[in-house]
Amino acid sequence: MSTVFEGKVAIVTGAAGEIGAVTARQFCEGGARLVAVDLDGRGLTTLTDALTRDGHDVLGLTADVSATADMAHVVDQARRAFGGVDILVNNAGVEGVVEPIESYPDDVFDRVMAINVKGVFLGMKHAVPAIQARGGGAIINLASVAGVSGSAGVCAYNASKHAVIGLTRSAAAQLGAVGIRVNAVCPAPVTGRMITSLETGFMPEDPAAARAAGEANNPMQRYAQPEEVANLVTYLAGPTASFLNGGAYMVDGGLTAKL
Repeated sequence: MSTVFEGKVAIVTGAAGEIGAVTARQFCEGGARLVAVDLDGRGLTTLTDALTRDGHDVLGLTADVSATADMAHVVDQARRAFGGVDILVNNAGVEGVVEPIESYPDDVFDRVMAINVKGVFLGMKHAVPAIQARGGGAIINLASVAGVSGSAGVCAYNASKHAVIGLTRSAAAQLGAVGIRVNAVCPAPVTGRMITSLETGFMPEDPAAARAAGEANNPMQRYAQPEEVANLVTYLAGPTASFLNGGAYMVDGGLTAKL
């Protein structure tokens, strides 16, 4: 078993989702103690129970990443349980709905921005002092290819992921001097709940056709797998990525090479 994260404490938000769960397990298998965070209490319990059965040190916390009190509590509990924070993965995110701008619901737009953007901001705001107190570490923010391109019908998601990259670059410029590296990971569509929801939104009469078109549009003729995204997240958190800071790294099969 790898010991690359031995002695480290990692917080992963959105830990009950497909990417989050695989990322959480990879940190644990690398020796980290894990704080798993999600609004989905049932999914979170399933994850933490499985990791605990496998002998890993895990703390599960149900929290709303868009609430400052919740994120302050997450960091406080990480300190109390494990002594601090070394790694933060801001993975929690929602897709919103598929609608033209002129009919996009205000409340849905606000929710997407609150979770996808404010959640990243609050995660960093509260975790940075804890990471700095440990002598530095790494923050990885989950953006998307939607953060470097545009797609009709998903204005809130596009806007939010562009903002995640902006937050990442701002934080990297500030925090590199104190030993905290901040990077963004930008996946193409990933097999799982989110892309299935979007397929239904784009083509409610034939979601399977939307999937076929989405896969065909990628040079590799498929969607990403959660493990392929998690592999980059944990790499960026590790010691061999020691001079990577402020980047927005694609995990997209070459999709953005076509832009």
